[in-house]
Amino acid sequence: MSSIALVSIHSRVRELAPGFIVSLIVAAAASFLSEHYGAPVMLFALLLGMALNFLSGDGRCKAGIEFTAREVLRIGVCLLGLRITLGQIAALGWEPVLLVVTSVAVTILLSMLVARLMGFQTLFGMLSGGATAICGASAAMAISAALPAHAAKEKATLFTVIGVSALSTVAMISYPMIAQWLDMSPTTAGVFLGATIHDVAQVVGAGYSMSHETGDIATVVKLMRVAMLLPVILCASMITRARGADSTGKRPPLLPWFAVGFIVLASINSTGLVPSVVQGMGNDLSRWFLIIAISALGMKTQLKELAAVGIKPILLMFGETIFLVGLVLLLLHWVW
Repeated sequence: MSSIALVSIHSRVRELAPGFIVSLIVAAAASFLSEHYGAPVMLFALLLGMALNFLSGDGRCKAGIEFTAREVLRIGVCLLGLRITLGQIAALGWEPVLLVVTSVAVTILLSMLVARLMGFQTLFGMLSGGATAICGASAAMAISAALPAHAAKEKATLFTVIGVSALSTVAMISYPMIAQWLDMSPTTAGVFLGATIHDVAQVVGAGYSMSHETGDIATVVKLMRVAMLLPVILCASMITRARGADSTGKRPPLLPWFAVGFIVLASINSTGLVPSVVQGMGNDLSRWFLIIAISALGMKTQLKELAAVGIKPILLMFGETIFLVGLVLLLLHWVW
């Protein structure tokens, strides 16, 4: 029995290896370009992946690319839990927590409403609103993994990742100037940057470009937004479960395994027993898994399909970004 299992595993590895290795190479190339040219690594991974979309057709790489875009993505989301501790959140007090919870909830709910009014599926509003309000491309990938299967889901996910990556880069440059123009204190500026910029890397870059104190606060506030992934994933999972059985005939679990892993790792990390070396390795692995997964997603799409979406999704995401900034500024004025 064990020999049969080993043969099966060996056969499965041989089937998946070509697609995974190609995705890994694309991710490495994207990281190299990002480090040398300063653009978001997720954007490079998508663009390079789309340039190799012919590999996802019927061939040796197809199964591995499918596996990487689905399962490797979920492992990367699970490992995001190592970025968060309850102590980090408690140290800032209740005001940033209230600001983050309010801004995330209101932005996503309004995005779902506006998406419906614009003729899109409500779930596209949850996807784009979640990416804008929580943590950019990582949130888009995590929410997409929990949403019901749909013919247009992968295209919507890729479009959201491209849009939120571009907007995050613009925000990293322009938001510190807004903070300086409004004469914000280091603490207020940190909360503002952490609560509005989409991706973690851009928050870190913008925060520490102002001061060390601003960078520290911005990073913690951003991680509070990352923690909001859990309730949003839970809502997406409940929607998926309400839709009934999946393609295999099984009813989806109330909470996906990667969300459970996220909770477990965040809880363990909050005990203070996890060495900083392990935290760093977990963060690096999470980052790499997400880049590899998005490289595979890029290989599964056609550029002409993304070009066909029109101007309305772009306007939706731009509007979400502007609304989030306005809401956070209003809440800062009210709370502080």
